[in-house]
Amino acid sequence: MSIDMAQFHQVFFEESFEGLETMESGLLNLDKGDVDEEEINSIFRAAHSIKGGSGTFGFTNVAEFTHIMETLLDEMRDGRRTITDESLEALLHSVDCLRDMLSAVRDDTEVDEEKVASSRKELEVILSEETAASEPSGSPATSESVEVSSVEAEVAAKQLGWHIVFTPHANLLQTGNDVVRILRELDELGTLAAEADFDNLPNFDALDAENLYISWDLKLTGDITIEQLDDVFLWVDGDCDLAIMPIMDKTPVVAATTTESAPAEAEKTPEVEAAVEAPKPAAKKAAPKKSAAKKPAASASSIRVGIDKVDDLINMVGELVITQSMLGMLGEDFDMSRVDKLVDGLAQLERHTRELQESVMQIRMLPISFTFSRFPRLVHDLSSKMGKKIEFKMSGENTEVDKTVMEKIGDPLVHLVRNSCDHGIEMPEDRLATGKEEHGTVELEAYHKGGNIVIEIRDDGKGLDASKLLEKGIEKGLVTPGQKLSDSQIYDLIFMPGFSTAAAITDVSGRGVGMDVVRKNIQALGGVVEITSELGVGTTITIRLPLTLAILDGQTVAVGDEVYIIPLMSIIESIQVDPSMINLVAGKGETFKLRNEYLPIVRLYETFGVPSVSLNELTEGLLVVVEGDGRKCGLFVDDLLGQQQVVIKSLEANYRRMEGVSGATILGDGSVALIIDIPSLMRLANKH
Repeated sequence: MSIDMAQFHQVFFEESFEGLETMESGLLNLDKGDVDEEEINSIFRAAHSIKGGSGTFGFTNVAEFTHIMETLLDEMRDGRRTITDESLEALLHSVDCLRDMLSAVRDDTEVDEEKVASSRKELEVILSEETAASEPSGSPATSESVEVSSVEAEVAAKQLGWHIVFTPHANLLQTGNDVVRILRELDELGTLAAEADFDNLPNFDALDAENLYISWDLKLTGDITIEQLDDVFLWVDGDCDLAIMPIMDKTPVVAATTTESAPAEAEKTPEVEAAVEAPKPAAKKAAPKKSAAKKPAASASSIRVGIDKVDDLINMVGELVITQSMLGMLGEDFDMSRVDKLVDGLAQLERHTRELQESVMQIRMLPISFTFSRFPRLVHDLSSKMGKKIEFKMSGENTEVDKTVMEKIGDPLVHLVRNSCDHGIEMPEDRLATGKEEHGTVELEAYHKGGNIVIEIRDDGKGLDASKLLEKGIEKGLVTPGQKLSDSQIYDLIFMPGFSTAAAITDVSGRGVGMDVVRKNIQALGGVVEITSELGVGTTITIRLPLTLAILDGQTVAVGDEVYIIPLMSIIESIQVDPSMINLVAGKGETFKLRNEYLPIVRLYETFGVPSVSLNELTEGLLVVVEGDGRKCGLFVDDLLGQQQVVIKSLEANYRRMEGVSGATILGDGSVALIIDIPSLMRLANKH
């Protein structure tokens, strides 16, 4: 029987990336000095799972790197090491490095060995600090010692072997395992020194011959990999407590700078001289290989579904089977006296189909916490980088949204949160000067409202200065001098290409690239983004998105013999045209006046080349006022047919890409209706 390892790899990577999220959020919640036992244990378990899975699938470099992290975490949870800012930052860097390593292994691309080596050294230096601190500090310097005050030195750590604390559970012998066999296998790997601990041995009258009461402290020296140790203890996994730590030989290595007596000292210690003069391997200096040329391996996308959702789906299928059976029996011997039962059966079929549709859609719904989980780390890094004190709050993480929407909203949210930290929150001294607390607050909230998901990004920073934004807009030619704009229209200038309020260009912001892309990405999802702000108080950015991209609430409209779907979210209102409202503007075609605003008219029958029953007379049809890309227009149609939910089918996948159309759907009578893409339709109409 052949085994498809790809499916196991996929599960491993999914679980590993989830474990990394757990580790990152846990590390951000840890307070230096104090050990939260529950938090540190969850971080340790995540690292241990990644290490075990990596070793099982032969990802040796990942397993070895994770083992060093695990060693540091183990010392923290046992109380042997206090939690410091340095150790937390090193572990956070290691999480980033481990994420890159796993991504490279998954996509079959090159690992950045230089980054891995740097992160590994950072961990090893922290692990070596305890040993260095335990050295006698008051011993007098001899004539053969190098003065530390004038010599830069580092510790060259070499692994000699492994220190293993093996504590079998009392019932280990009852599982068929033999400790002697385990010790014998370890002895075959290298040189083993074993010390038994009998502290847990009960009195003779309380002994149970089938139980094990002894633990072992083992020191195994030799060139042995962690995978070899994992193989030995594989069969007792879950039946023992196991701690594996590297035994390091730390030798001081003199760096380039010495005192005047250094040459003489180097003569007395030739091994140090060799360490200084020996050139580093070229591989260490070489830049990491570029992996862009190699195409990442394709991987199937998957989601985890709660068993309750699967049960609901199975129940609905069962109801459908019953309804189908009932209708089948009616069809076998049907006469007009049974019409009422047929009508009832069809109504029941419709109800079950709708419930089945909702159940299937629920399977694709995932908590938005999968997207929100990246932001505590993002804000933590940005606040450290910019010297600001920022408290980050999240709420509504369990709000569910379609998987596709969630995947595509991540990057826009990153831009918005970064802008809140950079442009919104002031420096601590500036906040204190204005009477605020030195800690600024950035909040991220998600909730359902009116069939949509609403995401808000709030900050209590300096807010937006509408007058300065207007000046900037005039300076860049986006606003005509003297033009009257509301505050919301002025705030919308931020989403214009090339618009930026940053005084200087940094690696965080200031190039005018980002906010225009944010708006386009959100609109591509069928959503809208709005800004409200109060100078000196703060800013709120609100995003409204559909819960799913698979089903659309739409308005069906008739143009001649054709039926089109207009997304309800894009519709402002529908009106009958008064001839006095129509104007012809040179170079801009037809416009109509709606509450002191002139909007262009788009005749759908002209744009799509279909005959209209309204005989080209605007007064005989209807105008549907729609908005897209921040612009409004009136779509001229023959009639409004009704509102309904439609299932979106990809036109590009089944036919070809068409400008002005985002997809298609199949109506109840079996005919196909095109779904209109409002921004694309406006661009198409301007070409005519």
